[in-house]
Amino acid sequence: MKVLMLHGINHNMFGKRDPKQYGTITLNEIDAGLRSLGEELGVTIESFQTNSEGEMCERIHQGYFEGVDAVLINAGAWTHYSYGIRDALAILTVPVVEIHMSNIHAREEFRHHSVFGQIVTGQICGFGAESYLLGLRAGVSAARSRA
Repeated sequence: MKVLMLHGINHNMFGKRDPKQYGTITLNEIDAGLRSLGEELGVTIESFQTNSEGEMCERIHQGYFEGVDAVLINAGAWTHYSYGIRDALAILTVPVVEIHMSNIHAREEFRHHSVFGQIVTGQICGFGAESYLLGLRAGVSAARSRA
């Protein structure tokens, strides 16, 4: 089983960007934690990060053609306005789990709405880096229940 982890805009700056909100964990550390849990669950994790909306759409399309079993996405700010990424995700026929480190519902008003909400399998937010691990467990469970 292969799971695609998509990291969005500014996530390459985790560990430096707004430590009060996101802590000091880096993207490499998040990915290492996902790979470790993936090994326990018997799945392969492929991570991708970009600050380009078009590149994100292209990677989603590639995941479709590769036949990934589940997709995890923390699109960052794109969550709230990128209909292009939403439409790319809607092409997928596998479980898609939306992840956020912070509780987007307890932050600024514009962050309360996800344009992905109606098309994803589920959303996990507010648990810091643990949100990624919870998302992986949920995505793998949903993928296995479809098999």
